[in-house]
Amino acid sequence: MKHLHRLSHIAHVTLLTAAMALCACSSTPPKPKAVTVAPRDVPTLLRGTIGAEVTFLGVDPVLVSGYGLVVGLNGTGGDVLPENIKATMEREMGLMGIGKSNDMKGPLEGLSPSQLLRDKNVAVVLVQAAIPPGAPAGATFDVYVRAINATSLEGGSLWTTDMRIGDANTFGQVQARALAKCRGPIFINPFAEPGKENAGVTRIAGRVLEGGVISNPLQIELVMGTPSFQMVRSIASSINSRFPEGPGDSGLTARGRSGPNDQTGSGGSLVLRVPTRYRKNPAEFLELVKHLRIDQNAPEQYARRYVDGVKAEPIMANDMAWCMESLGQKALPFIRELYEYPELAPRMAGLRAGGRLGDPRAAAALKQLAITSPGPVRTTAIDLLGRIDAGPTVDLALRELLNETDLVTRVAAYEALARRAERVQFNRLATIQRTNPDRTAPKYSPTQLEILSELAFPGNSLVGVERRLIEDKFLLDIVPFGPPLIYIAQQGRPRVVLFGENLAVSRPSVVTAWSDRLMMTAEENSQSLRVYYLAQGASRPVIQQTRDTLPEIVGFLAKKSISGDPRPGLDLSYSDVVGALHEMFKAGATNAAFATETDKLKSQLLAASSSLSVSERPESPEDKEVVILNRPAAMEPKTTPQGPEGAKPQVVPIKPPEKK
Repeated sequence: MKHLHRLSHIAHVTLLTAAMALCACSSTPPKPKAVTVAPRDVPTLLRGTIGAEVTFLGVDPVLVSGYGLVVGLNGTGGDVLPENIKATMEREMGLMGIGKSNDMKGPLEGLSPSQLLRDKNVAVVLVQAAIPPGAPAGATFDVYVRAINATSLEGGSLWTTDMRIGDANTFGQVQARALAKCRGPIFINPFAEPGKENAGVTRIAGRVLEGGVISNPLQIELVMGTPSFQMVRSIASSINSRFPEGPGDSGLTARGRSGPNDQTGSGGSLVLRVPTRYRKNPAEFLELVKHLRIDQNAPEQYARRYVDGVKAEPIMANDMAWCMESLGQKALPFIRELYEYPELAPRMAGLRAGGRLGDPRAAAALKQLAITSPGPVRTTAIDLLGRIDAGPTVDLALRELLNETDLVTRVAAYEALARRAERVQFNRLATIQRTNPDRTAPKYSPTQLEILSELAFPGNSLVGVERRLIEDKFLLDIVPFGPPLIYIAQQGRPRVVLFGENLAVSRPSVVTAWSDRLMMTAEENSQSLRVYYLAQGASRPVIQQTRDTLPEIVGFLAKKSISGDPRPGLDLSYSDVVGALHEMFKAGATNAAFATETDKLKSQLLAASSSLSVSERPESPEDKEVVILNRPAAMEPKTTPQGPEGAKPQVVPIKPPEKK
């Protein structure tokens, strides 16, 4: 019980944000534009599916933008602003009550909007993000920020900012609909020296990892080719039968539009709501709806048709996998015929459908593919294994894959195990809540328990992955299998992942970084690491010691020393913790390889706005499309002429720096 209460206190802000977003009600949707539905020509196997009869509107990525305020800088802000942006920010802060009655605490207390904008520790930033298609209320996303009147965003945190459709507008321009809010600490390039602009590397741009929350989602509309009340009712019934209202949902999944429809006449469209349980992957939900049969009778008959169809036409494998999954559990007896099918495409279609439906019988075939197959087939099999509850043999198989030398395989196996550990923790917390005799204890919804289960869990289960929440700044995952590796997440929730059992500092070691403002020394015959750190702008350095294992060092770097907690710490941001670990790697103070996750935010923004230009991105020390620094030769990933095998995540080896 103490563990549950501690987690509830740690996650208070996270849960409050999610709960507010999930309870937010959409405003009256804008009138949709007229759409001409072309005659449909679909393959025979797809006739009778919803996608064959309707056009989906509102399923493209949406660019959202705004101007926000960053506070907590190290004297690098407060430069001159363009007049239109200055007027906009002063008006927004006035509406927030910032002025003579400003009751903020700290150094900004009592400042007027105009004074705030001139403060050297404050900056105005452009914020941008790409909202995934169909993202429901409560869904989170990464946000890109770029300074307008600052030379560095180091140490900054973004105040709550409204994000509206399209490009950011200033006061006097037409304001588009607000879809989301964003806030949080800024993750800047961790490979640039704090306080300095390195050659070719800038610190005026970064992102707020998982800092955006959908508060007012766009509706998805399904438009009929031929207006028909009867067809609309049939489609709505089919969707609501397959996706009934669940915990956290605020209404039916699908409903027909009432009254005349300006697009196609009465009875010509439906409104679709993404269920809460699909909030992390709305694209999967939309594919299932697209491939769902309008006629829900005789699912076994259609399962038989799809299985035979994919055997006869392997080119239809992707569509058939979605069609089979959309039928639900009743299709499993037929899908299982494909698990051992000799041709790869039909076999993978069956395993994809069975794996996403959670069929334990798919585990044996998926384990074999995960061990023996190359490239994307292997990573797909690993991902599907992570979804199946088929006993400890799945955990053991994934743990074995952590010993592989191929980095893509190792990271995929870790991600699958981490998701399984989250489910174990969710079940544990749900059991504690359900059996708790204390009627005054807080009651969490399934969505809130899911958020709590993602914050921390022990490593004493068969899954073998331990997670710690470090100072409310980032997650530390400890994966004690395979060769040592430091893996850095650059999207979603901030994470440092430590692979391997031998995670002690090499001895003797001396690390000097950031113009000698950070120095670490590990001497022979000592089990501690001596650290000297002079914070940016500080007059006196901090000299402390910590244990010499990487998990303890990560916690020490981020720890903020407070009254009542004597443990030492440097209170570094996530960006600077990553930078310090990279400096240790370069100096040869650890035998672990160093890898970063492929950054997807730039491509998402470009997809949402073809004219958007984003050049800064903290992806590697060289700020290029390279995401692996690799010292041990045994850690090199297998490559093909098209690049590394597998697409999640991409890793590319580069030559490590030579030791001096």
